[in-house]
Amino acid sequence: MRVPAGIMLFVSAGLILSFAFAGEPPAGSSGVLLVANKGEQTLGIVDADAGRQLAAVPEQGITGHEVIASPDGRTAYVPIYGNSGVGKPGTDGRTLAVIDIATRRLVQTIDFGRPMRPHCPLFGPTDGLLYVTTELANSITLIDPKTLAIVGSVPTGQPESHMLVIAHDGKRGYTANVGPGTVSVLDLVARKTVTVIPISKETQRISISADDRWVFTADQTRPQLAVIDTAASQVKTWVALPAVAYGTAPTLDGRWLLVTQPATNRIAVVDLKSMKVARVVDVG
Repeated sequence: MRVPAGIMLFVSAGLILSFAFAGEPPAGSSGVLLVANKGEQTLGIVDADAGRQLAAVPEQGITGHEVIASPDGRTAYVPIYGNSGVGKPGTDGRTLAVIDIATRRLVQTIDFGRPMRPHCPLFGPTDGLLYVTTELANSITLIDPKTLAIVGSVPTGQPESHMLVIAHDGKRGYTANVGPGTVSVLDLVARKTVTVIPISKETQRISISADDRWVFTADQTRPQLAVIDTAASQVKTWVALPAVAYGTAPTLDGRWLLVTQPATNRIAVVDLKSMKVARVVDVG
C-alpha cells in the first residue's frame, strides 16, 4: 500500500490504524494515531509520542471497524459497519462518520441510502476519491472527499467483500470476499469486475506487494497463504505457514511480508524472493 506523506498505517490482525497530522507536525513528532475503538463506538486520537489517548470522539452511530486519515492529515473517515461479524446476524450500518482531527469532533455523516455494512476505506492513489467496501451491496462505493458526495460504485460480483487493496497506479482493485472465499479483481477505471479468483472456503484480509506484482490473502481454513499473480489474475503459488493466518502487510522496501497468526500470538515473516517463511516473531 502506498502511504501518503505524513501518514503511516499500522496493520494488526483485526483492524487498520492510521497515523496523521494536521498541517506540519511539531519538531520530533510523528503526529497522532487514529484508532477505531470498536467496543465504545468512538474514534480514539492518540499521542503516539506520549503513548496516551488524547480524545475519544463519539461516532454517533453503531460500531465503526476501520479508519483512514485524509492525505492532508486533517480529516478521519470511519465507516460505521455495525455490531456484527462478516456474514453474521447483527446491526447493518449505513453511514460513514467524518471527523475533524484538530477539533476532535464529528463534522458530518454520509448516508449510503440503505444498510450496506461499509467497512474498509482507502484513498485512490491517482484520483483522490475515497473507496469504501459496501458488503451488502456487493460493491465498492466511491466518495468525493471534497463534496462528501457518493459519486459511483464498482461491483465486486461477490457477497461479503470485506477488505480492499488498490494498485499504486489506481487502475486495479482487489477485494477479499470472506464467505465465498474468493478475491475479486476490479477495473477501477471502467468500474467493473474483471474476474473472480477462488481461494478457499473462507478468506479474510488482503494486501498487495510494493511493486504491484503480487496480491496476498490467507486461507482461513488451513495454514497457507495464497499468492496471486496480478498479471495473470490467478493464484501463482501457496506459502506454507506455521499456523492459520489473518492479516498481512508488506514491508516498505518490498522485501518481506508480515503475516499475523492470532491463535499463536506470532507474526510470520515471509521472504518474497523465495516465497517461504524466513522466521517467526513472538509478539506476546
